[in-house]
Amino acid sequence: MGTAERPANRRWGVTVADVTDENAVPGADRPHTLAIDIGGTGLKASVLDAAGTMVTSRVRIATTYPLPPLGEGGLIAKLGNLVAKLPEADRVSVGFPGMVRSGIVLSAPHFVAKGGPGTEVDPKLEAAWEHFDLAGALRTMTGKPTRVANDADVQGLAVVTGVGLELVITLGTGFGTALFLEGALMPHLEIAHQPFRKGETYNEQLGERTRKDIGDERWNRRLAKAVSNLEQLVFFDHLYVGGGNARRVHIAGLGDLARKVTTVDNTAGILGGIKLWESHHMGV
Repeated sequence: MGTAERPANRRWGVTVADVTDENAVPGADRPHTLAIDIGGTGLKASVLDAAGTMVTSRVRIATTYPLPPLGEGGLIAKLGNLVAKLPEADRVSVGFPGMVRSGIVLSAPHFVAKGGPGTEVDPKLEAAWEHFDLAGALRTMTGKPTRVANDADVQGLAVVTGVGLELVITLGTGFGTALFLEGALMPHLEIAHQPFRKGETYNEQLGERTRKDIGDERWNRRLAKAVSNLEQLVFFDHLYVGGGNARRVHIAGLGDLARKVTTVDNTAGILGGIKLWESHHMGV
């Protein structure tokens, strides 16, 4: 795809402003989507065909800190180096661990801390990330139309069935949520940063750093409490549990709610990228 310094792509005689799905290279498997999953521990990407199948192996690099959006060693530069290894695509979809609206970052809890999640917040990083136009920066870097949404929202797009009220939670560096009604993505809620127990948030009580500190058994008991809270909050018809720590979840420990819970593969964070371009998700 190129590097952070790559100029707007004119391979097919179009610029960023006039690229649309109709401008994509002809072919039964087009358009191709560059899907990027930005995580607190890793940056991952692949290219998907029109059916959502990966056309190349996923690439990954570790997330390093401090991580400003721009500059040498910043997120955009790192993503430029990452996607340079992948084939050409027609458009870009991105999952980001924070609140995003119309491609603009409203919160970046992992990336405003000097050493990553759980470390001291850096006022300079806070200022750099505040209202950062992530979609615009990636559009400039790739020369492709770009959409950005919360990472849990993107993961959910890959797994929901479109029946009833479906909740998705992601368990990884932090705790993410996404809500869907009859398959349509609802406005994102930062439940992760709301009070959960003992004066701490869902993120603090269920994030990876805490899991390592307290062990899987205690962590699962906390998770069961969180799932019960969320069921009472939204009355979900089904819950999907994804993220890197989904494999550690003891479904049986969720009691009566276990029948309404499914764990999903972490690759959903990539595969949901194509769904971000469907018409009823265009407002994210």
